[in-house]
Amino acid sequence: MPASKRFLLRLDPRLFEALRRWADDDLRSINAQIEYLLTHDVRRAGRLPKRTTPRPPAGEDPDEPEPEPDRAGGAAGRPSF
Repeated sequence: MPASKRFLLRLDPRLFEALRRWADDDLRSINAQIEYLLTHDVRRAGRLPKRTTPRPPAGEDPDEPEPEPDRAGGAAGRPSF
């Protein structure tokens, strides 16, 4: 996996707190939550380049977004205990 790019990101304190709570709910770091949200929207917009290598099996792709949680609080397709 290529090295990640680092840069300073300034956020409104209210936005940061909302992201922190959301990341906690999804058991992610704030950084991982921001990266997940950006990757999801960039893919939806068709701005992420196509893969040039075969896609890894399900569950092994580091670029694959996590399943969306269902309304019951668990991830879609998985029982919540």
